[in-house]
This record gives sequence, structure tokens and C-alpha cells, in this order.
Amino acid sequence: MKTIIIAGGTGFLGQVLENHFSNSGYSIKILTRNPTKENHIYWDAETLDKWTDSLENTKVLINLTGKSVDCRYTAKNKKIIYDSRINSTTILGKAIQQCKNPPKLWMNASTATIYKYSLDKEMTETNGIIGDDFSMNIAKSWEKAFNDIETPNTRKITLRTSIVLGINGGAFIPLKTLTKIGMGGKQGSGKQKVSFIHELDFVRAVAFLIENQELNGTFNITVPKPTKNNILMKILRKEIGIPFGIPQPEWLLKIGAKIIGTEPELVLKSRNVIPERLLIEGFKFKYPTIEKTIKNLIN
Repeated sequence: MKTIIIAGGTGFLGQVLENHFSNSGYSIKILTRNPTKENHIYWDAETLDKWTDSLENTKVLINLTGKSVDCRYTAKNKKIIYDSRINSTTILGKAIQQCKNPPKLWMNASTATIYKYSLDKEMTETNGIIGDDFSMNIAKSWEKAFNDIETPNTRKITLRTSIVLGINGGAFIPLKTLTKIGMGGKQGSGKQKVSFIHELDFVRAVAFLIENQELNGTFNITVPKPTKNNILMKILRKEIGIPFGIPQPEWLLKIGAKIIGTEPELVLKSRNVIPERLLIEGFKFKYPTIEKTIKNLIN
């Protein structure tokens, strides 16, 4: 069987990928620190060990490893966020270089957050402005670690993924919960752009990049037209059937973020990201709008 290895694949995105590709005839193996299933392989994401054997004759390696940024940016958490991404990427590169028959393709996660806050300028792979703060610098270091590794027999793709909306995980669940309890109003000004992608289009984009073997480099994984925060919340209220939603001003979001242990930038930053390369290559989205996405996920 064709094999896909997913490093750090026990989370929301890893499970979405595993379900999709296992149903498409692939054999899926997960590299994880906490093996609980037959197809799980132990690794510590830092050192070469027996897990490296699993990379031989593999079709695709997808690296999703990294501590969630849904936390407070304390010095301790910042170090873990950085180390978990750089160390895992570096050790996977070393393992590939030692393979006799390395993976045909290595896809490494990154983030659409690498681009600057923007309400008006559309950030594409070719003309997007890379920013300079903690989150953006993490993404830059992550991509540099990936790009610095030479793998002459392995194609490489960087996935600059936006917010993935899905039924069983990710940002959609807390947004839905807030809306149901009447807190589904605009967040901050409500004008900030929200780049997103339906979980099905996320896996379809990954499959598209796997199948088109001439493609490499960086791809924005997001819908063609971002929405706005106030529109996102309005559509959520409509589809859930909640007639009102209390707005959450910026000062309240900052207090709330501190209480629940996260950062307000996760909802306040304007991400105006466009998948220019996917569109040029002919990828077709099933859920290109926030209306279609939410309607599908609710119903």
C-alpha cells in the first residue's frame, strides 16, 4: 500500500488527514510521543531512533509537530513553541538524509499568520509582506529550518495553513459555543479579515499537492476570499438560530484571553491571505465562502 507518515498526527488536523487518506487507500502511520493505536510509532521529535526506519519507501511525510499557540506567550511557552517546531523539523530532515529510499514528498506545516496584519492588502505567496513579531518570527524560523535542509531525492512543500474549520476540532467548536450562549457578537472591531478553510478543502488541497508531482515550494492553504470577523459571527448566529450576540470589545477580549490562558491576537489579528498558487494551478474549492462552510458544518 502507499504509505503516508504524519508526524504529530494525533491532533485535529492529523486526524482529518488520517481519516481522508485511509479512506483513499493509503496506509497511514503516526509519529507520536504517546502511541495508543496499532499504527502509532513512538518518537520524541528530537532524536534519531527506530522510528526512522518507517520513512523508508514512504510516499509522503507530513510534519504537523508543534505546541499549540493557543496559550499565553510566557517565556516558557515561547521556548516550547519554538523548540517543538524547529527540533522536529531538523530531526526529520536528518532522518530523510539517512534513508536509502527516502519519502517522495515532505510537507511541513507553517502558518498563514506569517503575514502582517492587513485589512486591505492581499497577502499572496509572491507579494505577501512577512511580519516581525513573536508569532511571525516563529513561522519564519520554522520555514528556514525546513528550507535549509537539502533533500535532493525528496520534493518539499511548505503549507502556510489558515484557520481550519471542522466539525470535531479547531476554532469552530469554541466559536459555536460562544454563539450558543449569546456571546456571538463581533470580536474587537469586527473588521479584521479571517482567512479560513473547510477541513474537507484542507485535505483536498493536500491531496492535490501530492498528486501534482511537479509542484514544490510554499503554498497558502486558505479560501480565495477571506471573510470579516463580524460577518463570520453573523452567519454563525443565523445558522445556529441565535437572534443576538453580545459584542466583545478589545479590552474585554484581552481580559478574557488572560483568564482562559490564551492570546487575544488569535481573534484580533487581520489575516488577509490569498491562495494564489493553488488557484493558478487549477485547484477548485468545494467550500469557497464562509456561508457554504458554516452551513455545511452546522447541518
